[in-house]
Amino acid sequence: MQTSLLNKYCDARLPWYTIYPTVPDFSAMFGAKTYELWLRRLPPDEPVSLYVHVPFCRSICWYCGFPTSLARSERPIRNYLAAMHEEIRLVAEQAPRALPVSDLHFGGGTPTTIARTDFLALMELLRRRFAFSKSATIAIEIDPRAFTAGMAETLREVGVNRASIGVQSFDPLVQRSVNRVQSEVQTASAVESLRQHGINRINFDLLFGLPRQSVRSCVESARTALAMRPDRLAVFGYSHVPSYMKRQRQIDEAALPDNVARAEQAEAIADTLVAAGYRQIGLDHFALPHDELALAQKAGELHRNSLGYSSDTCKTVIGLGPSAIGRLRDGYVQNEIATASYDRHIQAGRLATSKGYCLSAEDRLRAAIIERLMCDLQVDVPEICAAHGFDPIPLLDSADRLGMLAEDGIVDIEEGFIRVKREHRFVIRAVAAAFDTYLDRTPIN
Repeated sequence: MQTSLLNKYCDARLPWYTIYPTVPDFSAMFGAKTYELWLRRLPPDEPVSLYVHVPFCRSICWYCGFPTSLARSERPIRNYLAAMHEEIRLVAEQAPRALPVSDLHFGGGTPTTIARTDFLALMELLRRRFAFSKSATIAIEIDPRAFTAGMAETLREVGVNRASIGVQSFDPLVQRSVNRVQSEVQTASAVESLRQHGINRINFDLLFGLPRQSVRSCVESARTALAMRPDRLAVFGYSHVPSYMKRQRQIDEAALPDNVARAEQAEAIADTLVAAGYRQIGLDHFALPHDELALAQKAGELHRNSLGYSSDTCKTVIGLGPSAIGRLRDGYVQNEIATASYDRHIQAGRLATSKGYCLSAEDRLRAAIIERLMCDLQVDVPEICAAHGFDPIPLLDSADRLGMLAEDGIVDIEEGFIRVKREHRFVIRAVAAAFDTYLDRTPIN
């Protein structure tokens, strides 16, 4: 891709469009009372997904953009779990009855910082308050540096059947520059232990755009990961926002690659993974042909939610824990971000919702268009408009950036059908942004 186009469209300010509207558009007008009302309106027989956020780690990685804190002892984790138990009760009591669950995801942070007995108790409570299907996907994020065979046994015991392993890079120089030193042996040991305990659906997270990273080190990390043959890989671009995440101020900005170098790294990783038999999924995921993501993409049923690409078809996601985002039929809600604030609300006997968003009919239309672009790199705007009862002409005419994108050869447009050229997939966010009515319309130079 031309350098001029990369610099024009690779705008770090653009959302990743895992949800639409995005979190900056949420309002404190929609709080706990709104969430209670929306929970009571949920269809009692429709499956939901659960997301449990664990905001603790044993060490802090400087690149991380998630709200986490360092846990030097078990006490803060147990205090958090006490609040979590109470939040589960509050949510379940507002719902019509024990809602059926088809997906559960433990994210963080590092969920495996929870001690065995506490993890067993948490899962027992979730299963008592919700009706898990026998085929439910139960996934967890893992830091292999502190992962043990005992924890693998615990995960097997509670029914975990998918694990996501944080890798980022196997290059020691890059690892030291972001305060995450993790050997290949540690990662391979975690993979082996998981598989020995029947947890065979494994995802790796890789990053490009890190300080001191090169195309060569990115390819070598990808090849090292391939030797362990995960079912899928998520390959994210590092977002440097030190004004928002203070921990990122520890990173040497002079060692960060520019937009051109980032694009070269992303393309090199993609080529390596595709050559090894992985299917490219949307913007940044790769999956073996038998994986659920690859099958969903093939069937045109790939989705995007706050965790990224998913084959999960649930319309409702219930978020539990500090900062967790929930998606309901009526709109979005987010819990208090700070653990202390979250805890105070729960201890007072109320849900910890700090803000949210009530979806309009036009929001749903734009969300559907953006999701298809992000998932399929193409979208039939008139077809989606017809399904939502809208005229496509005003929508297309108001998408000011589309003409510029077409002139620059990023997209082809024919009678409202928009297709992003494969070689330009890395600027798909700029295409999606053309349909974001709330985005700051700062001119692209």
